[in-house]
Amino acid sequence: MSQLEPSEAGKQRPAYVQTNNWFETVRADWARILGNVNPRTYLEVGSFEGASTCCVIDQLSSKHALDIHCVDTWDGGIEHKEWGFDMQSVEGRFAHNTDIARQFAPNAVSLTLHKGTSDIQMSKLVAEGRGGFFDFVYIDGSHQAPDVLLDACLGFKLLKVGGVLAFDDYAWFERLPYGKDPLRCPKPAIDAFVNMNWRKLDMVRAPLYQLFIRKNAD
Repeated sequence: MSQLEPSEAGKQRPAYVQTNNWFETVRADWARILGNVNPRTYLEVGSFEGASTCCVIDQLSSKHALDIHCVDTWDGGIEHKEWGFDMQSVEGRFAHNTDIARQFAPNAVSLTLHKGTSDIQMSKLVAEGRGGFFDFVYIDGSHQAPDVLLDACLGFKLLKVGGVLAFDDYAWFERLPYGKDPLRCPKPAIDAFVNMNWRKLDMVRAPLYQLFIRKNAD
């Protein structure tokens, strides 16, 4: 865990280094929902280059201090290996970008990295008594359906009643030679989780590629 003090006025802010614009397509939705939820405690599974983390810091650190937890292996998933991503460089860009965001945050930002697979790292958070701790949980790790379902269940356990659980890549799928594989995309897992927990949640917003739900009961 590390914590930075609020930034000093007058420093010139360096630019973030991003190699893709994936998050830009959903930034407007995040701006609205973060403004409504105003989380102080935030957990994300799958941080990549830190675009979503920096968005949370940039939008909310002017209002209050933040306690942010990021879970990632920085080894990449099946698709990242197939696409030839240099994950060591991706991890370096995450560190670069989040360092900038925290340095220029008006209020202190505590950032805790949980480097490892989400099943182990999120289970540790549950075992440490963090159940019902987070105001906002973002699931954007593995795209394999069994992994997504487990991340959803653990994320829901860690989310407080009234908090928001967000899923990325709801409609994403790999273009495989044999067609769509239901085990290699998030949608079947997300649908199964929502159906099984329908009495405990409300739909907040469902844009094409992301799904936001609010937890209304444990």
